[in-house]
Amino acid sequence: MSAGVQDVGVVGCGLMGAGIAEVTARAGLDVVVAESSEAAADAGRARLEQSLTRAESKGKIESAAAVLERIRVVTDLGELADRDLVVEAIVEDESAKTDLFARLDEIVTSPDAILASNTSSIPIMKLGVVTSRPAQVIGVHFFNPVPVLPLVELVPSLLTSAETTARARDFVETSLGKQAIDSQDRAGFVVNALLIPFVLSAIRMLESGFATAEDIDRGLVLGAAHPQGPLALADLIGLDTTKAVAESLYEEFKEPLYAAPPLLNRMVDAGLLGRKTGRGFYTY
Repeated sequence: MSAGVQDVGVVGCGLMGAGIAEVTARAGLDVVVAESSEAAADAGRARLEQSLTRAESKGKIESAAAVLERIRVVTDLGELADRDLVVEAIVEDESAKTDLFARLDEIVTSPDAILASNTSSIPIMKLGVVTSRPAQVIGVHFFNPVPVLPLVELVPSLLTSAETTARARDFVETSLGKQAIDSQDRAGFVVNALLIPFVLSAIRMLESGFATAEDIDRGLVLGAAHPQGPLALADLIGLDTTKAVAESLYEEFKEPLYAAPPLLNRMVDAGLLGRKTGRGFYTY
């Protein structure tokens, strides 16, 4: 088996990419994060600094500055050439991801490098086949907020090698100290295949006038011991991401329970995406 992962690349420094970069740097590994523009890179650096400063103030890490020294945020994908593992964490759009994987295949020089995707719904096979190394392409799906939630889904495609899966598991469990579960390469994987129909059902309940958003969420929190209600959770995930996952699930399985409700479609059209825009099912 190849040596363990030491040098990590992350593409995208939004909420998920920054979280992946943070936990990787906190584990002592060297991280290069690639963003699409200087403005996005500056926003990503600010996000990392804010999160790590907060972690230091709470005593979760000794020094935010020491962790930040292990992270470089760049705008040139070419700086990922020497990475042992690159995690893609860009927008949940199949064409954007396949374009990126084709570029990474040309850029990343190590013959053993793993190309991983943090996608929450797009089949890994579709990403692997646009590269010359589908045996080294795997889904490594983190959950938001990455520094807090311990779960990672490992999703090998039919062409992913056993060695790649083992190395990815070692990175997740040994290096990062997280817990991995295995999923077959089906849209939604384990968690979202169960979670998204539940969230969509809550949206349909609200849309029909059956109950208010507050009562739907209170019902699940107080009556089923959920940490937060499904509509608040949708706002946290992002309504655009919720819609994208629903569409991937519906495309794959053609089951009505996976179809995005009209209310969700209209809210996304209006830019009411949840916490990240200040308004979704609730106002923030």
